[in-house]
Amino acid sequence: MTDLQHSQAWSLIRDELRRAVPDSTWHQWLQPLTGRCGEDGAVLVQAPAHLGPWVAKRYGRLLEASAARVLGPRAVVRFVAADEPCEGDTPARTGSSGRANAFNPRHRFDQFVIGDSNRLAHAAALAVAEMPGLVYNPLFICGPPGLGKTHLLHSIANYVTTYGAGATVRYTTAEEFTNHFLDSLRGKTAETFKSAYRGVDVLLVDDVQFLQEKTRTEQEFFHTFNALHQAGAQVVLTSDRFPRDLGALESRLRERFEAGLVTDVASPDRGTRLAILHKRVQQDDIGMIDPGAIELIAARVTDNVRALEGALVRIVAFGSLTARPLTAELAAEVLAGLYPELRKRTTAPTVGEIQERTAEAFDIAAGLLVSRSRIATAAWPRQVAMYLSRELTALSLPAIGREFGGRSHTTVLHACRRTTERITEDRDAFEIVRRLTESLNGGPLPS
Repeated sequence: MTDLQHSQAWSLIRDELRRAVPDSTWHQWLQPLTGRCGEDGAVLVQAPAHLGPWVAKRYGRLLEASAARVLGPRAVVRFVAADEPCEGDTPARTGSSGRANAFNPRHRFDQFVIGDSNRLAHAAALAVAEMPGLVYNPLFICGPPGLGKTHLLHSIANYVTTYGAGATVRYTTAEEFTNHFLDSLRGKTAETFKSAYRGVDVLLVDDVQFLQEKTRTEQEFFHTFNALHQAGAQVVLTSDRFPRDLGALESRLRERFEAGLVTDVASPDRGTRLAILHKRVQQDDIGMIDPGAIELIAARVTDNVRALEGALVRIVAFGSLTARPLTAELAAEVLAGLYPELRKRTTAPTVGEIQERTAEAFDIAAGLLVSRSRIATAAWPRQVAMYLSRELTALSLPAIGREFGGRSHTTVLHACRRTTERITEDRDAFEIVRRLTESLNGGPLPS
């Protein structure tokens, strides 16, 4: 394999890893990894010294599975020492102090594609980077995963580190903040912990929704927030929902989150998707690629920037590894084979189809979904089916209620709200709803 093929294969493996784990796990444990394919075909993975043993033990099998999907079932993964050369991704730059401070050098403002869906968030993030603590403090950016929130945080970090005249920056996730805090309690290093988070000029916190229902951590974060704000330090937060929707978070924290600027990012429109793909082609120096292939990716992958870029990486890697030109035909083949969930059906599913697929996924009789039975095994599947009926059909709430045994529109609305809440808090619930949505849009039946 050439150096370019090595790089593309590792990028594809990273993409597999990224899709397989929650954001917090990715940022804390897997994003810092670098890697390449060795001369013997093995995947050589390098991790920071303090992460290596844990990552190898906890995520070694996931790495092997991801490598197998890219390179075939005989793929072998080996961890190499931190001081052994391993040309993979560009090493991340480290911030002021402590762990969880790796800033992705590829995530800069000049690499962020601006569209109507993210224009305000980008402008606010840039203003904060240029004048930390003086505007929009705190800045709260919300939106579904994969739409650029973390990119903006790293852009702020890289900008302040480069142009901030010595200003110190700390990036962390809510989960890492929690783990660090609990470690400090066990190790009686509370003062060290406080100085690590309160002694910076800019604190960037990803996925603050994970602070919910962690009482002691919420209290500590409240005091950290207050200390930074009173000192004039900048705080930037991201979440998958608005502060008002963080119902399990202390009200005093929600109030402080809302005291600055709250802005959101949404799914990119077609023009923005095309711009993102062209930017990635230029950034990765991909070379000749059929414009039709770019158009096809933009048409098929519509909701998630991360998936959009991942689709491009897969197609480029597949073309390189098989010595085939990057045509629209190749793109269609790869998208159909590796992204079966992106196969779009031409008509919306019926409520009957939704009920059948949902019942099969939960291994219950479809009749239970429309019956008046209140048995526990039917309640959650029925709520899921109502939620999917609202999301995937054009029927009104009363019409959906009639399809479920004559239930009222308020019952349907409650089911939709309850499902929304549960899939944001419970990963298993999220996965079953995601797989059902994919299967109803033309993908495989969820297992």
